[in-house]
Amino acid sequence: MHQTEQKRYSKTTALVLCGIFAALMAICSFITIPLGFTPVPINLATLGVFLTGGILGKKYGSISLIVYILLGAVGVPVFAGFKGGLGVLAGPTGGYIIGYLAAAFLTGLLVELVFTKTGTDSGQRSAKSSTSRFIDIILAMIAGLAACYALGTAWFMISTGTGLGAALISCVIPFLPGDAAKIIVGALLVQKLRPAIPIR
Repeated sequence: MHQTEQKRYSKTTALVLCGIFAALMAICSFITIPLGFTPVPINLATLGVFLTGGILGKKYGSISLIVYILLGAVGVPVFAGFKGGLGVLAGPTGGYIIGYLAAAFLTGLLVELVFTKTGTDSGQRSAKSSTSRFIDIILAMIAGLAACYALGTAWFMISTGTGLGAALISCVIPFLPGDAAKIIVGALLVQKLRPAIPIR
């Protein structure tokens, strides 16, 4: 295939995948479990973020999240609870939605470094064990989750006037076990699927 055609094919594939993963984010956000003591529901959105950043990388993962957020901002009900609109972004949970973008970028950046270091993205034989790479992917997702929590909790405190301790109890601590499980599942899927995705 001619080099120009290859680039065009790769770019088209990348844009299609960005759309697919934006849709995945919406689907993950629809699956919610409301908690009575906080406006922040339990959902699978963070798993979608880990997969988007980890598989697509920092560039296309970020583009996919921007598409998702913009769709929600203009009123398409892609956020948790089938909600959409600027009011959701300005509300108590809006910081977490923006935090998804930061998490996807950071996760994608760090996962790229992991796969580049091990030679997996370039098709070289990895000298690093699969278990070690799996742990590195988990650490990348933890960093992404921390960025999401930081932005989301800060905005929650600003928008509700809640103190740090109360905000952590409402928005972070109850979600840690579920997020830990999502990180493990996400890391397994990223380690398996990322080498098969034809974009970088």
